[in-house]
Amino acid sequence: MAEIGFYHLTRTSLDVALPKLLGRVLATGGRAVVKAASDERVAALDTALWLCPDPDWLPHGTRASGEADLQPIWLTTDDEAPNGARHLFLVEGAESARLDAFERVFDLFDGRDETAVAAARQRWAAAKAAGHALTYWRQAERGWERG
Repeated sequence: MAEIGFYHLTRTSLDVALPKLLGRVLATGGRAVVKAASDERVAALDTALWLCPDPDWLPHGTRASGEADLQPIWLTTDDEAPNGARHLFLVEGAESARLDAFERVFDLFDGRDETAVAAARQRWAAAKAAGHALTYWRQAERGWERG
């Protein structure tokens, strides 16, 4: 079973929160897949990761840039891990049928969007019913707090 953390974004946007979490994964020598709901979001995240100031270097790739096996971070809409990632980031309500293939899953959702919050609650219930270890994190003034 995967360890799934639900990350309730209330203080910053995904474009600000995601790079910091990805940076932590890379700092431990890990690899990550970021699964988005649309190709447009993949393209926007691709740009955001190249331009983010903290951390200032997040090597990554997409289907458009290729060479997935060489990329520490892979951005996709597909349910895949062609870079051998053990960390999965689900954004914009993206879901995976392969949760067990990962050590850790990060489900990031926009706390200012009631539809996104309701969908996250449904994903939580499904993951709990499937027997995954769940944690809940919310953004606080000084960073992430476990709820």
